[in-house]
Amino acid sequence: MKKMCEEAEKIMTERFGKDTVIALATVENEVPYVRYVNAYYEDGAFYVITHALSNKMKHMERNPVVAIAGEWFTAHGRGINSGYFGKEENHKIAEKLKLVFSEWIDNGHTDFDDENTVILCVELTDGLLFSHGTRYEF
Repeated sequence: MKKMCEEAEKIMTERFGKDTVIALATVENEVPYVRYVNAYYEDGAFYVITHALSNKMKHMERNPVVAIAGEWFTAHGRGINSGYFGKEENHKIAEKLKLVFSEWIDNGHTDFDDENTVILCVELTDGLLFSHGTRYEF
């Protein structure tokens, strides 16, 4: 990814560095699929808690290129299955996600004992951000 300028990174963190709903698009057999997901932004990537056997994860296994859209923001990225939420390597980001998603994380929808509960990381490759009349490209 082309480096994001400091001001754009600050805006991204302010806007998306919390529980944020974004649109996530994948492609399967040349057909786009879009869904909303709860996401958290940090250091050039969005993080999502999801199920390893969901259609979005199946799509990304075959084609990791994704598109996302949020408030005055659109980007492309690479979807990476970081694996089971509870594994040691995910401990640091998992703890952040528990805090960020605290309003709904324990509502019974997320089963942390299921090894198919995974963290999806969308590493941004390029994007376009608008803020107060300024356009930021990276």
